Amino acid sequence: MTVVPTPSIAKLTSALPFWLSILLIPLAIFSAVTGGWAVLLLPIGTWYLFSIVDLFAGLNESNADPETPDDQLYWYRLITMVWAPLQFVTIFGMLYYVTRADHLGGWEQYFLFIGVGVITGTIGINYSHELMHQRPKIERQMGDALLAMVLYSHFRSEHLLVHHRYVGTLRDPVTARYGEGFWRFFPRVLRQCYVSAFGAEKAMLARKNLPWHDRSNPFWRYWLMQATCLLLALLIGDLWGLFLFAVQAFTAIFQLELVNYLEHYGLTRKHLGDGKYEHVMPRHSWNSANRVSNWLLINLQRHSDHHYKPDRRFPLLQTYGQADAPQLPYGYPVMTLLAMSPTLWRRVMNPKVRKWRDMYYPEITDWEPYRDGSLPLPK
Repeated sequence: MTVVPTPSIAKLTSALPFWLSILLIPLAIFSAVTGGWAVLLLPIGTWYLFSIVDLFAGLNESNADPETPDDQLYWYRLITMVWAPLQFVTIFGMLYYVTRADHLGGWEQYFLFIGVGVITGTIGINYSHELMHQRPKIERQMGDALLAMVLYSHFRSEHLLVHHRYVGTLRDPVTARYGEGFWRFFPRVLRQCYVSAFGAEKAMLARKNLPWHDRSNPFWRYWLMQATCLLLALLIGDLWGLFLFAVQAFTAIFQLELVNYLEHYGLTRKHLGDGKYEHVMPRHSWNSANRVSNWLLINLQRHSDHHYKPDRRFPLLQTYGQADAPQLPYGYPVMTLLAMSPTLWRRVMNPKVRKWRDMYYPEITDWEPYRDGSLPLPK
């Protein structure tokens, strides 16, 4: 007799692959309890293991119905909602444990918190990205909490007010310029993103005839939440605990900006004059249909559709073929490793950017004046 699963069980089954990230928490606990070589398991498990599995698991080019209502996405939404409290307990519980564990030396604790930062960057910031785009207030609050735990709260303002509006232009700090190596991109973005995020919020307040220091400026909330996290780390582990928390946060930010670097590298939008640009199209984001890394990253690699429909929930994001959007040769785990070698990155990606130019902007024959990433309307 064949047992037909109920709709709720069927939906849970289809959502389960996206819950893979939960397994990183017991892996973190095992690493802390075991010590020694085990403290390297978290970065190895995310950066390298997923890179290898991705190569053999193939692509997933099927699309869900984009009109699927929210009430049918419960199990997908739940993973992003429960992650904030789980991450909070993981970070500060781990901090309490390792600062009192006699079997862990200083270097073991240091590398362990690099591993925790891999979790909070690969999973936590990615989930906050999903949550900040949603309408329910509780989801946006969970997204804010995740960003505060990595001291990068301004990412919400920068992403929503600057990146989505100016992607593919010089006004977007996060769009990596053609030929720009990651090690030049990273410090530039750290500086420019904070300035652009604050400037965007200040401009919004000015349009309401309010000063930047008005209490409605979300930066007050950002600063308070981040200060609370820093104070808690200090109370739990003194200065060493504060240092370990900062190591975790920096690693998470590093992970985020590696992904930001590759998502739009060398891709530009046409300037139409008077500060206006062509509409954001699928061709303005790099994509990957790799099955396993999209499970881990909740379909972040379907990036063109995210820019087309920013509030579309991750299980409904659509994938595009080469004719509609540029494709990365590998999934994000492999590409982020590649990005850390600028010479190798340019060898792989610059020919793809030039092919993209020929495909979508054949009317521009001389790109030399536009090496800074601008793309004016051809005469």
